[in-house]
Amino acid sequence: MPMTDEEKSKCRKIIHGHAAAAAAGNLVPVPGVGLATDTVTMTTMAMALASVFGGSITEAVAKNMAINAIVATIKKQPVKVIAKEISKVVPIVGQLVAPSISVAMLESAGWLLADELAEEKEKSRRQEIFGTPRDSHNFKYEKKFELPEPK
Repeated sequence: MPMTDEEKSKCRKIIHGHAAAAAAGNLVPVPGVGLATDTVTMTTMAMALASVFGGSITEAVAKNMAINAIVATIKKQPVKVIAKEISKVVPIVGQLVAPSISVAMLESAGWLLADELAEEKEKSRRQEIFGTPRDSHNFKYEKKFELPEPK
């Protein structure tokens, strides 16, 4: 079951708000500050997104999720990340480029997190209904299976 419209709406507000905060933090023209800002923003965003799906996570777990999401985004878009950090040494242009790249990265990572959390919620719901995860089984065999004797 995909996200409901209400969950999507809440996620959209959280992700856009945190992306805007990261953009503001990326206005600082010092390389490296942007990734630190992105990590902090992603941490708080992960905690907020978890609450949308009825869960709560600790800051340590959220930080781990944030770092994993940023690493996944960097692997998908390495040129953007490098361009963002290098652009900061170019006056004026860097202050325009870095925040826009950060917004794109956080939006992408935020939706990845939201999809993961929605999937986890669905797995949990299935486990409550069926008693075990859908892809496993707990059949009990009363009789031992034996092959017939060859003739």
